Amino acid sequence: MSGLKKGFIQVYTGNGKGKTTAALGQAIRSSGSGMKSLIIQFMKDFPYGELRALKSLEPLITIEQYGNDTFVLEKRPPEDKEKEEIQRGLKRAQDALLSGEYDLVILDEICVCFYFGLLNLDDVMPLLSMKPENVELILTGRYCPEEILDMADLVTDMREIKHYYRKGITSRKGIEC
Repeated sequence: MSGLKKGFIQVYTGNGKGKTTAALGQAIRSSGSGMKSLIIQFMKDFPYGELRALKSLEPLITIEQYGNDTFVLEKRPPEDKEKEEIQRGLKRAQDALLSGEYDLVILDEICVCFYFGLLNLDDVMPLLSMKPENVELILTGRYCPEEILDMADLVTDMREIKHYYRKGITSRKGIEC
């Protein structure tokens, strides 16, 4: 680790586009200063474009995926095995935060996990409290609980004003996925 003197907790939430992109941009910026980042993506198991691109920046940026959104697409409650996979990602996040190996840890889409009942506040609040002084922590996703917003040092609410999805445009390779 190159060692931040002071790391903060950042949250990127809201219904607008750009939460993951902003967090990934921070990881790229940090890598340019020789800092190491770990990106843990929750509820994503697709090889998105950013996953392939960021592989070229290893070992400065490591990206791992835990869980998927199949239950959302199938319009059913999450099964125990899906909850367990999210818990595995959370455990990895805790280990990474305390390892001394990373300057920046990103928990991408973790806030959505609360909304779908994959996590509860009792799972995550201790993680925020144990964050070392010299590690930056970024949480992303819609529906961020107020308790997490209150603990954060920086909160950005991405708000959708207009979006082409509303006109039936689907995700485009290289832009949204």
